[in-house]
Amino acid sequence: MAQTTPNHTQTVSGWAAHDSSGKITPYTFKRRENGMNDVTIKVLYCGICHTDLHHVRNDWGITMYPVVPGHEITGLITKVGSNVTEFKVGDRVGVGCLAASCLECEFCKDSQENYCDQIQFTYNGIFWDGSITYGGYSKMLVADQRYVVHVPENLPMDAAAPLLCAGVTVFCPFKDNNMLEAPGKKIGVIGLGGLGHVAVKFGKAFGHHVTVISTSPSKEEEAKDRLGADDFIVSTDAAQMKVCYLLTIYSTSYVSYCTEIKTKEVSFDCLDLVVDRQGRGKRVVKGSMTGSMKETQEMMDVCGKYNITCDIETIPPEKINEALDRLAKNDVKYRFVIDIDAQKPASL
Repeated sequence: MAQTTPNHTQTVSGWAAHDSSGKITPYTFKRRENGMNDVTIKVLYCGICHTDLHHVRNDWGITMYPVVPGHEITGLITKVGSNVTEFKVGDRVGVGCLAASCLECEFCKDSQENYCDQIQFTYNGIFWDGSITYGGYSKMLVADQRYVVHVPENLPMDAAAPLLCAGVTVFCPFKDNNMLEAPGKKIGVIGLGGLGHVAVKFGKAFGHHVTVISTSPSKEEEAKDRLGADDFIVSTDAAQMKVCYLLTIYSTSYVSYCTEIKTKEVSFDCLDLVVDRQGRGKRVVKGSMTGSMKETQEMMDVCGKYNITCDIETIPPEKINEALDRLAKNDVKYRFVIDIDAQKPASL
C-alpha cells in the first residue's frame, strides 16, 4: 500500500487526522488523475458520520494515518473519463461508503458489491492501484463512475449528503422486507439519531405505523409532533418495554430496526424463531451493511420522490473538531454537514 502512486499528480486541499488524538488539521495531499472510468468531483458538502469519529480516534485499531474521513459526499462533476456514459460535467452527484470492489464475485455480479469480500471504502481503504483512499473532507474527489450516484434536482445538496450513508443504511431494510409499496405494517425504530430520524421519515412516507424506541423521554415530542411517529416507547421504562416485547411476539406485522448499533452479545431462544405462543413462526433476525450502488441510487430517487432529506447542522471546516466532540456526546440534531467551501470570517 502507498499514500500515492506515480498517477497521483493532483494537489488537493483537505482535512485529516494524523494520530489517535483524532484532531483534524488542514492537510494537502495528492489524488490520482482522472482515468477512463473516473469522474472528478468538486466537493460541496460532506456529512460527518459516527464512523468518522471511530476512524480518526482509531477506536477499531485499523486506521491508516493520515486519514481524510468522509463518506457522505455531494458535489458537482468537473471532468469525466472517456468511458463514462452515465454522467456529464455539471451533474449533481453523490459518493457514499464504497470506492472499489472486485467486480467479479457473485455479489458484484448481482449488484450487491457492498458484500464483496474485497470491498474497499471511500477512505481508509486500498484502491485498485494500491493507494490509500482519502474521503470527502476535501475540496475535490476522483471516483470510479460505478461508485457514484445522481442527486435528484429537488434535493438540497447539504441535507442530501448524509443520505449517502445514513439514508441507504436504513432504506435497505425497508426494501429487503418489501415495505416500499406495501403500507400498513408496524415499524419499530430503535434510537432517534442520525439514522433513526431518517428511518422514521421513510416509514411514514411508505405508509407504515412507526414506533420510536428511545432511552430519552425528552425526544417524544420531537418524534411525534415533528417527525410524525405514531408511538414512542422509553426503553428504560420496564412497563413500556413489556408492551414493546408483547408487540414483537404477537404482531405478525411488527418489524424492529436497530438503527444505532452497539457491539454486544444478544441471546434468544431459537424456538422463538420457529413458533410463538400463538403458533405463528418463520421469524427472522437479520442485518445489512449500508447498501449497493443500485440500492443507493434507488434510495436517492425515492428521497427525491418524497422530498426526504436529513435534518442537519451545517458547519465550516474549521469547526470539524468541535463537531466531532459534540457528536461523541450525541449533541446534534441529527447530522453535522461540512460546507467545504465555507470561508472563515476575516475577523477570526
